Amino acid sequence: MENVFKYFGFSDFFKDESDTFSGNDICFTALNETHFLIFEKIGEVYNLYVSKFYQKKDVGFKPPEILELVVGDYDKSLPEHRIALRQYLG
Repeated sequence: MENVFKYFGFSDFFKDESDTFSGNDICFTALNETHFLIFEKIGEVYNLYVSKFYQKKDVGFKPPEILELVVGDYDKSLPEHRIALRQYLG
């Protein structure tokens, strides 16, 4: 998974302080100024979300305006999971 995060420019993981992700670790990458892809890490499971925040510095610290699960239990070996990620990142 580390290669996925690096390739697509995700941030380092940090603890969610917004209570949106129950204090789990998250990392994110920007799609534009207000929309972001977020990976939530729960043990060895990664969930991928698309989200909208007022500004980048709010990610992980304030609840998102919009949050939608894209892929639950992301598995980079599954083509449909890779396609779901690339539909947002090109």
